[in-house]
Amino acid sequence: MIYELRVYTCLPGRMPALQKRFQNHTLALWEKHGIRQAGFWTTLIGPASNDLTYMLAWENLAEREARWNAFLADPNWISARADSEKDGLIVANVASSLLQPTAYSSVR
Repeated sequence: MIYELRVYTCLPGRMPALQKRFQNHTLALWEKHGIRQAGFWTTLIGPASNDLTYMLAWENLAEREARWNAFLADPNWISARADSEKDGLIVANVASSLLQPTAYSSVR
């Protein structure tokens, strides 16, 4: 199992639009494409109050590539993303890291 850590830095005032997009569109599309989330977080205390952080769980890199690419090409995702950004861009930056649990991790 590998995990993908993704951090979205929102443009000022755009966090509600990003959260709405995840709640109303993205999560259902992920389910359709077999993408498994391992959790979502916002920053309670720290330097990144405009960040939405989440993790995805993958069996391997090949699964990630196939499922993620299918999601990105889904016409429903393309439409939902465009609709959510009709008032302007939401995300200023996306950082992604693929993580492998250590032998002593409680998460494998």
